[in-house]
Formats: sequence, C-alpha cells, structure tokens
Amino acid sequence: MAEPFSVRVTVRGYETDVQGHLNQAVYINYAEHARWSLLQAAGITQAGLVGRGVGPVALETTIRYKRELLAGDEVDVTCEFEWSGGKTFRIRQEVRKTDGTVAAEVIAVGGLLNLKERRLIADPDAVFKELAADLSLFGL
Repeated sequence: MAEPFSVRVTVRGYETDVQGHLNQAVYINYAEHARWSLLQAAGITQAGLVGRGVGPVALETTIRYKRELLAGDEVDVTCEFEWSGGKTFRIRQEVRKTDGTVAAEVIAVGGLLNLKERRLIADPDAVFKELAADLSLFGL
C-alpha cells in the first residue's frame, strides 16, 4: 500500500497554550489544512465543488493526543479517505513529528452537502470521481 497523502506544517508560537504545547483546537486546523491540500492535489477546488452544487461537511471529529508539540516542531499531517458506500466517509489522519513519532490521531466523519437542498448527497465518492484528476489520492 502506498504512503498516505501528507503535508508538512511548522508549529507556530502563537498556536501554543500557556504550557507551550500546541493548543488542542489547532490540531483540527492542521487536519483541515491537510484535507484541503489533498483535494487541491487531486485537482478539486472550492469553486469546482460549489459549481457542482456541493460542499464538504464535517459530521464528527475525534482526536487522540499522544505526544506534545512545541513551537518550531515540524510535523507531517497525513490524510486517508475510507469509503463505506453510504452518504458518509471517514478520513483517518496522523500528526507525526519528522522523527516518525505520532503526536495525534484524528478520525473524522464527513459527507458532501447538496447546497440547494441542504441534505447530504447519497454518493459522495461519485462526485469526487467526477471532479478529481487523481483518484488515487482518495483510495478510489
């Protein structure tokens, strides 16, 4: 199996809390950044999604914190899609230090919202297949 898609991020000082650790809410920003980076690498833009009448939505996010991150640490944030055949999909992510130490695990459940009807579409993978230039990034 190929390595998952990843993007490198450097922890910035203003993202840390009073103990000097990366603030817990920032992990969600890093995960979201990796997801949008994957979409972009696959050839999917926000404008393309809106033009198709859909938008990605987060339905659930679970974060398991494993090791601290400090200002200046460089991390790789991975992103792997898992398809169930229904209206939702899972995205498994890791935030890894450059030495391979896993700092956090993120599991998100998402879907694609029909922007006019305000309902989840039945087959989000079909939209990604239609819009993506590189389906391998989605595991499709």
